[in-house]
Amino acid sequence: MNPDRYSRQILFEGIGESGQSQLAQSKAVIIGCGALGSVQTETLARAGVGRLVLVDRDFVEETNLQRQIMFEESDALNRLPKSIAAASRIARVNSDIQVEPLVTDVNFENVEEIIEGADVVLDGTDNFETRFLINDACLKTRTPWIYGAAVGSYGLTMTIVPGSSPCLNCVLEAMPEPGSGPTCDTAGVIMPIVTTIASIQAAEALKLLTGQTDKLHRSLMRIDLWSFELNRLDLSNFDAKERCAACNGGEFKFLRGSSRQIATTLCGRNAVQIARSGSGVVDFPALADRLRQTGEVAFNDFLLRFRIEGYDITVFRDARSIIRGTTDPAVARGLYARYIGA
Repeated sequence: MNPDRYSRQILFEGIGESGQSQLAQSKAVIIGCGALGSVQTETLARAGVGRLVLVDRDFVEETNLQRQIMFEESDALNRLPKSIAAASRIARVNSDIQVEPLVTDVNFENVEEIIEGADVVLDGTDNFETRFLINDACLKTRTPWIYGAAVGSYGLTMTIVPGSSPCLNCVLEAMPEPGSGPTCDTAGVIMPIVTTIASIQAAEALKLLTGQTDKLHRSLMRIDLWSFELNRLDLSNFDAKERCAACNGGEFKFLRGSSRQIATTLCGRNAVQIARSGSGVVDFPALADRLRQTGEVAFNDFLLRFRIEGYDITVFRDARSIIRGTTDPAVARGLYARYIGA
């Protein structure tokens, strides 16, 4: 570790030389490399966190550039997977740290392996299904994690420390129903709220990684930057933890896959993701040869893209597919079955 690089951070009383050394030896897993995840990743990389695991299922598009700070026009033009593009940028920002990009959908089959050995997990996702899955996995492995969400000009965040704080299930008690709240597709989103929430998440991560849990804000924090309203629900004496089946009874239903959606409508994309359990690796050349008879096909090492009948179908190595041009899961499943396989 080059102390000159982090000299201004070491001067900060909250970190100092010992804290900087702890950061260099730490591992953070960031799930979701979009708007929130971009800020989290860049902040922790510049802070000198020694190992970053970047996980994302998606690829870069032009609409991402308004708020996802790690990506450039060339990334969107080449449709690079977000975790690959993010890792490439971090290599240019701080070549001293280790970055592991994973192009995959986080699900009940792989989440525990993904977070294995992590000192902290940061939420950069856009759906509650994955967040509740992360919550279960982190409770089971006793790994701290930091929830965050942003839509419109409004955002919220909380930090979960298994064994000493309420979890996401304690506070929300149940996963919100689909369509029950605004999304970036219905309400839009501005970058200032993204950077605000993600910066709070990153700051909480730095506290955890340097062992300063007494400095955590211990609340569900809500912020609206347009009306400039900020309020906090104090969680230090939150009593719902005693009723939580996950915290108290070790009931991790999301890790059993009982709540997993096979078809998921993606935020702001006019698209549906189709995920398959236990799939192998797709042979892109063979699939491309078969699809060329019916539509336009192109592929690289990471994904295959197929256009047919006004739909844009992207297939990843793990057989997962993003079907753009519909928000109807039934239509997406039908297209997947017709062109990719049952």
